[in-house]
Amino acid sequence: MQVQLLRIDSRLLHGQVTTSWAKAFRLDRILVVDDAAAHDPLRQVLLQQAAPVGIPVNVLTVDQACRLVDDSRLASTKVMIITATPESARLLIEAGLAVESVNVGSLSFSAGRQMVTNAVAVDATDVAAFRWMHARGIQLDLRQVARDSSRNLWRILSEKHLV
Repeated sequence: MQVQLLRIDSRLLHGQVTTSWAKAFRLDRILVVDDAAAHDPLRQVLLQQAAPVGIPVNVLTVDQACRLVDDSRLASTKVMIITATPESARLLIEAGLAVESVNVGSLSFSAGRQMVTNAVAVDATDVAAFRWMHARGIQLDLRQVARDSSRNLWRILSEKHLV
C-alpha cells in the first residue's frame, strides 16, 4: 500500500480530513484504525459517512491493519491511515508500515493528560510511543490541515521537558 499519510487524531475522521488531507493526497482509500470504532457498528457507519465522496473508508482493528501492511492487493492503492492514539501508530510501524513522518492532528485532553499545544494533550503512553518513533528517525509533523505550516512535535515535547 502507498501510505500517503499516517495521521494520529483522537477524533478520527472528520471535516478537516475530508476537506484538506484527502484532496492534498488524492487518496484512493482511508483506513481508520481503532479497536473501539471497529467493534461499534454505528460508529463505523458514521465514519464511513464522513468520508469524501468517492473515497471508501474501512474501519479496522489495529491487528487487522497490521496484517494489511504487506497485502499485495493494496500495493498500488494510495491510502491515508488514521489512528486515535500514538500507540496504535507505533504498532503499525512496528508491523512494517514504512513512513518517514507521522502527522499529529489532535489528542484530546482528559484526566492524566498534559496539554502541550492547544490541540494536543499527552500521557506517558503517548510520550513513549513518540519517543519510539523519534528513535527510528520518524518526523512528528504537528498540523491540523495540509495548508498549515508544519510544526515539530518532538521539539515541543522537548521544550516541555517531556522527552
